Amino acid sequence: MPRPTQPDDRVIARRRAVGEQIRRVRLHHNLSQREVCERTGIDAATYSRIEQGHASPLLDTLIRIADAIGVPLRELVG
Repeated sequence: MPRPTQPDDRVIARRRAVGEQIRRVRLHHNLSQREVCERTGIDAATYSRIEQGHASPLLDTLIRIADAIGVPLRELVG
C-alpha cells in the first residue's frame, strides 16, 4: 500500500491561512473556541488544530464551523 504524500509548502501555507481566517471571523463574532465546539460537536483539540493550520478539516466540518459562527462558508475559505 502506498504511503500518503506530505502536502507541499503551498498547501500547508494555504491551510494555515484558512485557520487564521477562521480564528479572525470567530473573534469578530465574539465567540470562544469552546462555544464553536459546543455548536459543532467538534472536540476542542481538533478545533484548535484546525485554527492553527495543523489539521485539514473535511468540507463537512468547515460547513459546520461556518454555520456555528453564522457566516457563509466562503468567508472562512475565501
